Amino acid sequence: MSKFLKGTLILLAAGLVTRVLGFINRIVIARFIGEEGVGLYMMAFPTFILAVTITQLGLPVAISKNVAEAEARGDRAKVKKILVVSLATTITLSIIFTPALIFLAPILSKTLFTDSRTYLPLLAIAPIVPIIAVSSVIRGYFQGRQNMKPAAISQMLEQLVRITLIAALTKAFLPYGIEYAAAGAMLASVIGELASLVYLLATFKLKKKFRVRKHFFQYVKTGKSTFSDLMAIALPTTGSRMIGSLAWFFEPIVVSHSLAIAGVAAIAATKQYGALTGFALPLLMLPSFITHSLSTALVPAISEANSRNNNRLIEYRLQQALRLTFLTGGLAVVILYVLSEELMSVMYGSNSGAQFIKLMAPFFIFYYYQGPLQATLQALNLARAAMINSLIGAVVKTAVIFILASQPAFGINGVAMGILVGFVLVTLLHFATVLKAISFTFYIRDYLKTFIVMGISGWGGFWLLDVLNSQMSLVIRVLIISIAISIIYLILTFFLKLVKKDEIIRIPWIGQPLAKFFR
Repeated sequence: MSKFLKGTLILLAAGLVTRVLGFINRIVIARFIGEEGVGLYMMAFPTFILAVTITQLGLPVAISKNVAEAEARGDRAKVKKILVVSLATTITLSIIFTPALIFLAPILSKTLFTDSRTYLPLLAIAPIVPIIAVSSVIRGYFQGRQNMKPAAISQMLEQLVRITLIAALTKAFLPYGIEYAAAGAMLASVIGELASLVYLLATFKLKKKFRVRKHFFQYVKTGKSTFSDLMAIALPTTGSRMIGSLAWFFEPIVVSHSLAIAGVAAIAATKQYGALTGFALPLLMLPSFITHSLSTALVPAISEANSRNNNRLIEYRLQQALRLTFLTGGLAVVILYVLSEELMSVMYGSNSGAQFIKLMAPFFIFYYYQGPLQATLQALNLARAAMINSLIGAVVKTAVIFILASQPAFGINGVAMGILVGFVLVTLLHFATVLKAISFTFYIRDYLKTFIVMGISGWGGFWLLDVLNSQMSLVIRVLIISIAISIIYLILTFFLKLVKKDEIIRIPWIGQPLAKFFR
């Protein structure tokens, strides 16, 4: 089994567990603090993402790419220099931006956000910035060596610690007010990330082949060329992420002011935004653990192939990633569309947000595609083009949100439509950029077959939804219909040969038996 496929499978398994645990966290938060509390949490969260993006400076991707290339040459001294320079950079930036976040919290909550209760959640997330800054460097190092286990285990550990604490902290702080409960949820995230960092440091100490502290400052002083190499990838990459983070940072600000223009009160706007971003979007983004895993594994795999000028392997890796993304994303879209109301009721005990899933699910296949395409552009040294694409998408998204959400006829649905327009546009632009860089074959017949599979599976799901007795437990109905849709989808996928035999054989444990069904 290749390092790429092995690493992808490890990240897929860990990503599934992490997303499920993360979803349990979301459910706990929603049931304890409701739409209003989730709205406060989600208004503060983009600020945290922006602070982390600035602190990381795009280094995780640059580390992964440069370490992969240095490992291919057997240059261990270069690997150490990459790690030392990266740690020095992120630690310095975190020392600057953590106090800045604490200082700006009251200004952000009172001036930019229409709900001043976001102050405490903003304050609670400040300590997480230096923790994530260091852990992301170590993750990038392991990913560059195509060792995905430490990153995978650390993600699961972070979620386990968070889920252990989140119910206790939100329940303990809730009597003091909904904003205290939202801050408690943030604090659980901080402790979870700290546990993840401790594990990564311990693993690094056991696995490393050199001493980082030895001549640390000497490596920093002589690391100018290494810093330049890292920045050549990191700055365009962080530019792309920065655009996304800034767009997300301004999103709740634009939404709250737009809804105010439309005549929606501040508390109602917070609830509506919580239903969209805290209830519906996490459910729609749940399947993206597959594309995230593929994207993480694609950067070093395509970087290595690109350093050897192996264009056939680059296209093969990308075709693998996109085919798997389309197949898995297609199944997710069908299940989410058919069972939107039922899933929301089971997860959150409320139908709030179901209308957003109906509206957005058919287009989310574009969102799932975006990760592998962006990873390919970064690996091909086209991070600047990805950044420009992201900038165009962010500007258009923000403009559409303001234009539509400020009109009473659209309201919060205008926000959902703006988000859709943004990521569909960015994905199409990424695709166009990839096509200019490498030769790429479109297998139109396979795409048509996949749409047929989705259509038949969806029809079967709606039929079962009508047939099954409404007196049956809602959880049982959701499980039966989800399993039935998945079985129909898989049978049709195998029947129409949408998965190749050599790919099936490589699946651990079940690959050999399944491959017997293929000629």
